Amino acid sequence: MRESARIFFRAVAAGIAIAIGGTVYLSVENKIAGSLFFTVGLYAIVLNGLNLYTGRIGYLVEQKEKRSYIWLLFLTWLGNLAGTSLAAVCLFAVRISSSIEEQARTVCETKLGDSVFSIFILAVFCGILMYVAVDGFKEKGNPIILFLCVSVFILAGFEHCVANMFYFTLAGVWSGRTFIYLLIMTLGNSLGGMLIPAVKKI
Repeated sequence: MRESARIFFRAVAAGIAIAIGGTVYLSVENKIAGSLFFTVGLYAIVLNGLNLYTGRIGYLVEQKEKRSYIWLLFLTWLGNLAGTSLAAVCLFAVRISSSIEEQARTVCETKLGDSVFSIFILAVFCGILMYVAVDGFKEKGNPIILFLCVSVFILAGFEHCVANMFYFTLAGVWSGRTFIYLLIMTLGNSLGGMLIPAVKKI
């Protein structure tokens, strides 16, 4: 129980970190600058050993005890949702709320207006980049890989389920359709994140 709580709260902290990255992305006009600054969230996560679903899912492939790792992933996903939602709710009370809410609604309109298949493919590509980013940092310790991969997935329009948890809450667009889209994004991120590790095992 104590270990589960530790996993969950580290995931909440990771969700807050992603929300901070999402906030700066929504706050700047220059998309390239915004995509680079967004990476502060992932950098904080890997430096502090926090639990981010898209940073953990790729390692399921190499786990011998998959059942316990799937439980970790489930708690991580829930914690990320709680953290991003908590951050978004807090932002409703600050002076920048109106401008970033408007930007979030525009972003969410595009995502929720897309087809399920398109969302899924875009999420797969994001999952690939997230694995490359996190594993590359683990192997080399160079943060440049984080900034490159995150910037690429944002500028390319790929779908990141945890970032979207934040955008959906901030924009106030939660619905049954939104939740289904989030699950599709999660599935795509999961398959994309496991693709390279699976290929490496062949």
